[in-house]
Amino acid sequence: MQGLSLASLKKHKALIPLYVCTALGCGGALFYVIRLATKSPEVSWSKKNNPEPWEEYRNKQHKFYSPIRDYSKEESPAPKY
Repeated sequence: MQGLSLASLKKHKALIPLYVCTALGCGGALFYVIRLATKSPEVSWSKKNNPEPWEEYRNKQHKFYSPIRDYSKEESPAPKY
């Protein structure tokens, strides 16, 4: 198929932006999936080191901004298991 080798890509220069955009999109999706897997509190990689990872977030404020209530002084609505 034309455009898949470097020699034919030099003849069809209009395909270069297509390959660049596709590579950037795949790289961005890969970065986002890796970020979700490492930074998300719903993912636990080791059950031995931290058997209940949700307990770390019990007393943390999850709301970015609230002019009405101060969530740092209230009891967390999370259930105790």
